[in-house]
Amino acid sequence: MVSEHRPTRRGVLKAVGGISAAMALGGGSVVAAASAASAAGDGFGLRIVDRNENDPRMWYYRFATDAIGWNPGVNVLLPDDYHTSGRTYPVLYLFHGGAEDFIDFDRKGIRAWTAGKPIIVVMPDGGRAGWYSNPVSSRTGPRNWETFHIAQLLPWIEANFRTYAEYDGRAVSGFSMGGFGALKYAAKYYGHFASVSAHSGPASLRRDSGLVVHWANLSSAAADLGGGTVYGAPLWDQARVSADNPVERIESYRNKRVFLVAGTSPDPVNWFDRANETQVLAGQREFRGLLGNAGIPHEWHEEPGGHFVRDYMFTRDLDGIIDRLRKA
Repeated sequence: MVSEHRPTRRGVLKAVGGISAAMALGGGSVVAAASAASAAGDGFGLRIVDRNENDPRMWYYRFATDAIGWNPGVNVLLPDDYHTSGRTYPVLYLFHGGAEDFIDFDRKGIRAWTAGKPIIVVMPDGGRAGWYSNPVSSRTGPRNWETFHIAQLLPWIEANFRTYAEYDGRAVSGFSMGGFGALKYAAKYYGHFASVSAHSGPASLRRDSGLVVHWANLSSAAADLGGGTVYGAPLWDQARVSADNPVERIESYRNKRVFLVAGTSPDPVNWFDRANETQVLAGQREFRGLLGNAGIPHEWHEEPGGHFVRDYMFTRDLDGIIDRLRKA
């Protein structure tokens, strides 16, 4: 069931990945600013329009940004000792599923799951059906979630919190649509994340005549884009599909920690649960087979139940993330 992770050439990738990520995101100024332990400010195309820093662990922000036609929010969950330790921490970027928002992991129990853990968890909005993408078309204004997350939010976090602004300092994970987003970002932005996890997240876009692409297009058109689509319809932007498709980016997962969870017994009377997790399980099996053929270590779990976050799998994943990343 499990192929344990222990990426090789860690030292080399730490240097190369950290340098490339810093260059892409503004370099030394980000690293220097990250040492500050003060209230967050504007920057990187983000203007704070609402905030709450009263809770000792969960800090909330909402931004105005040209990347998104409304003001997306983010929860930043700090370690218990963040305000007293003076330490620098690794970061987990954690993405919600479709029809959810940035608060959803707080509803699920993220504070309890991370109690005592030396890691910052960043949970941003991703749209009700944003698919962690810059869409081919939108009729409701900009919905460029990929730009917001990678080019704006990531460097903003590193400028305003004590984080390691390097490859070995970052992990990305998510549930459902967010699990796909995590797999996509880890491949497309190779030097950014040393660990990637997908909890019931699809890993194959083209299988079964492109069912996941069709679902991304239909759901985004209905919920986010006013009839626009992520990948284009009736004709797809094939280059975008290939760039985002985990099973077509296998080498991009080499030297990363990879963690996958899928359910084996979705609710037989709930068509949404059954359709989602059946496709997730098939796609993850395809992905795992390709990783195995390429000799890329990965950890996988097939668990009873359907399309939901399993707290015991999340905490197991979190321990693996902390073990893989640079220590606080």
